[in-house]
Amino acid sequence: MTFAGAIRSVLGNYVNFEGRAPRAEYWWWQLVMVLVALLVGGVGYSTNPFAQSAGLLGLLLFLPSLAVAIRRLHDTDRSGWFILLVFVPLIGSLILLWWYLKPGTPGPNRFGPDPRAA
Repeated sequence: MTFAGAIRSVLGNYVNFEGRAPRAEYWWWQLVMVLVALLVGGVGYSTNPFAQSAGLLGLLLFLPSLAVAIRRLHDTDRSGWFILLVFVPLIGSLILLWWYLKPGTPGPNRFGPDPRAA
């Protein structure tokens, strides 16, 4: 999956919490989120013209980020409810990171067909 293809896929499925997302789609999206954070907050609030809209931008990108994270969990054959592990200090985030790094289950699973086969 290419960078542009991943961004189109995430934004096109911004409220789709069903199906699967391959590793490339998830990690390309994470790169975009880091770049947006650097753009919005990197210069400083006093000189940054985007600072006024940082909160709105965060709200707009929250749902696509949540959806792709849940679809990534589905790709590893785990329920999207495991996203709540983020509320367990340190250990929960490390477990989620490990699952996001692992390859998805090959072939179809209970959440749909293999996204890499399409």
